[in-house]
Amino acid sequence: MEKVIYVLWRDPRVELAEFGERLRRELAPKFVERGALGLQLNIADESVRDAAPNFQSTRPPMEALISVWLHSANEDRRRPFDDAVVPFVSRFAAYLVTESHPIVNRRYPPKPGERTEGFAQIAMFRRPPRVNREAWLDIWLGSHTQVAIDTQDTFLYVQNVVTRALTFDAPRYDAIVEEGFPPAAFGNLQAFYDAAGDEDKYRRNEAIMRESCARFIDFDKLDVVQTSQYVVMAQGGVGA
Repeated sequence: MEKVIYVLWRDPRVELAEFGERLRRELAPKFVERGALGLQLNIADESVRDAAPNFQSTRPPMEALISVWLHSANEDRRRPFDDAVVPFVSRFAAYLVTESHPIVNRRYPPKPGERTEGFAQIAMFRRPPRVNREAWLDIWLGSHTQVAIDTQDTFLYVQNVVTRALTFDAPRYDAIVEEGFPPAAFGNLQAFYDAAGDEDKYRRNEAIMRESCARFIDFDKLDVVQTSQYVVMAQGGVGA
């Protein structure tokens, strides 16, 4: 089984609410019909406006992601999914990834097709040229993982290592990270950094997190978008 992440750009002539609704009500069933083994939507909809800061090095910013699990991501086997996406977007890019789950969501278990509580922060970045790939992976997946867990109040943490881009014009990303934050963190950076009501702890955790990230991320090559998560079908085909 392979995991493919589609990054989607909305046609500006389509309202954001309509875009998200069509992805959920029209596109998701097409993926299921085509044999998806698991399906998740992340949409930068109105529900996450001002949830936390966004960072955008890619213009225009992407507004949705689809994670789909397939028997094979080979082009001929993936093409029906690519073709299904085309009518809903102005542009898309697809990536083959390997995933790791340092934190499994047990606080807010998703219900098939419904919005997961809180919000999901998606971070996409590339490996800085100053760090070789082996050292970069060791920093990110090794020492940084626990730093992120210790300094933020996350209930979900997924690290996707990009194996290769699957579309010819895809922006270069080497990593796509998914982090779930609880409702209390909405618009509240103290709660976001696991320091609700404690300004000193908040500033300390934020500084520690930023310093750790600087070891393996160039911030001017970073895209961060806040999204609503919809798990349509859990891996293995359980769901709507």
